[in-house]
Amino acid sequence: MIKISYCLKAVIHTLIQADSRSFSIDYKNNCFQKDGKPFQYISGSIHYSRIPREYWKDRLLKMYMTGLNAIQVYVPWNFHETVQGVFNFAGDRDLEYFLNLANQTGLLVILRPGPYICAEWEMGGLPAWLLQKPNIILRSADTEYLKPASEWLAVLLTKMRPWLYQNGGNIISVQVENEYGSYFACDYNYMRHLHTVFRLFLGEDVILFTTDGNTDKEMICGTLEGLYATIDFGTDTNITAAFIRQRRFEPKGPLVNSEFYTGWLDHWGDKHASVETVKVSKMLGEMLFMGASVNMYMFEGGTNFGYWNGKSAISVYFYDYNAPLSEAGDPTDKLLAIRDVIKNFRDIPVGPMPPATPKFAYGFVTLQKVCKTLLICWSWLSVKAGLSLCYVNCVQYYGFMLYRTTLPRDVPEPTPLISPLNGIHDCAYVSVNGVYQGLMERDTALVMNVTGQQGDQLDILVENMGRVNFGSYINDKKGLLGNLILGNDVLTDWSIYPLDIDTAVANGWLQADQSGSAMEAGDGPMIYSGTLKSTGLAWDTFVKLNGWNKGQVWVNEVNLGRYWTQRGPQQTLYVPGPFLSATQPNNITVLELERAPSHRRILFMDRPQLNNTGQKT
Repeated sequence: MIKISYCLKAVIHTLIQADSRSFSIDYKNNCFQKDGKPFQYISGSIHYSRIPREYWKDRLLKMYMTGLNAIQVYVPWNFHETVQGVFNFAGDRDLEYFLNLANQTGLLVILRPGPYICAEWEMGGLPAWLLQKPNIILRSADTEYLKPASEWLAVLLTKMRPWLYQNGGNIISVQVENEYGSYFACDYNYMRHLHTVFRLFLGEDVILFTTDGNTDKEMICGTLEGLYATIDFGTDTNITAAFIRQRRFEPKGPLVNSEFYTGWLDHWGDKHASVETVKVSKMLGEMLFMGASVNMYMFEGGTNFGYWNGKSAISVYFYDYNAPLSEAGDPTDKLLAIRDVIKNFRDIPVGPMPPATPKFAYGFVTLQKVCKTLLICWSWLSVKAGLSLCYVNCVQYYGFMLYRTTLPRDVPEPTPLISPLNGIHDCAYVSVNGVYQGLMERDTALVMNVTGQQGDQLDILVENMGRVNFGSYINDKKGLLGNLILGNDVLTDWSIYPLDIDTAVANGWLQADQSGSAMEAGDGPMIYSGTLKSTGLAWDTFVKLNGWNKGQVWVNEVNLGRYWTQRGPQQTLYVPGPFLSATQPNNITVLELERAPSHRRILFMDRPQLNNTGQKT
């Protein structure tokens, strides 16, 4: 008798199991069907790109223990193809590992691969390199956009096909594009093309759907025959009226709220967003009682590490979302209230909710200047980090660019430096011969005065604060987009340096000057560094920069993201424990853009501070 190997048995078992698995829409009974039985999903959104890989399992388990039977997942294109043609699915970008963890936990997946995702994410998930085509029409049938988008989808969807539920995985449905009805183009040919691509790579059996806002215009431009139309709305909406609108576009099938807002996004300069727990739990119960399938957006907000935050036309976002799981993944009262609602509709797992991750207050760290002056700092960094000088077609998609020229004449009296076409995207920090002169800012501060002598070096450090992620302005180019005017003189002959500060930090090049401890803090952009001593612990913590103004923070090699203390409301940056070493000194690097305090201390706390509106404490 021929013996069948263990591996072959496993393959046969998987094939048999896959044949018996199905997920479909029952139009007769207005519901989903899973394996031939009526099914209602209770889902929550989680962004793997905003959570360290080491914590994926923890967050998923907490969602499962709340009673969710599904999660909803965005896939940011620019997170995986930062450079055109180079695809990265390793480490924190290992989407298949994340899907496998969800599967092991017992969670189904609603996949939202875009190619545009919004998500308050940099450029809505679209790669910045698309903008190298100056006339490109994003999210349209323009071939300059459609070709790279189709190439990306070919790579991604090929990876996703084995994870479809009917193929033995846990993906039960896949969204095509995202809230397309909110976009000006209203290009049905584009949506038809995407529909064809998704079917080509995923097959005919998977449910493809759209999600749009609760207006007729959004539903008209965002829906397409062959794609199941769902709607999204929050606690300020009449449920019956919203689902009546969905019924006008989908007369039969399940009622679905694909984004039920448990919280809301935060803007720098506004109060920390909050949605009342009682409203969330009451409305969730009402929708589930109607038989609707609901996805809660967000269930775990996470963190905008690095430069991944998006922005509106006028403001920049940070994340936490007032979600049921906090930025650090801790269960909240809102989560417990939601679990109490879910208990009325399905059996939830038996056992305790996993606890909050341990936190530790490591205390103060004093920082020193890395360079004696701003001029020395940029010149040294350009040489040490091997940063290339370029005059045209500079490529630096995120972070900072240095533009350098000389004053064409003496300007002994304060003379206006003007951005005539609002061409500073987004903030410019101006210095002459290394002496900080002031700040120019897109839309709000287009003129400032400078003084100097003919031949003095004029440095313009331009900060990219994140690209617009929603609406018609997502083609958001960065840098110095036009020449500046000094008095009556047009400034030209710019030397341009892409400042890859992240690489410099990762290679240990930005360590404090030994003489730095005696130097004043000073105005303008400057890099500071210090050391958080090992304590034998690598627990979560939160860094507070009291008295600092605005900039970026790195812990070891990880860019924690932006702080903007004076703008608020967020006053701390989340530092996950896996970013720290329990046994080795932890390198801290701060790029302060406006003015560091004289004490040059930062504080590591055991709790976040999200509600301060920027006043000093």
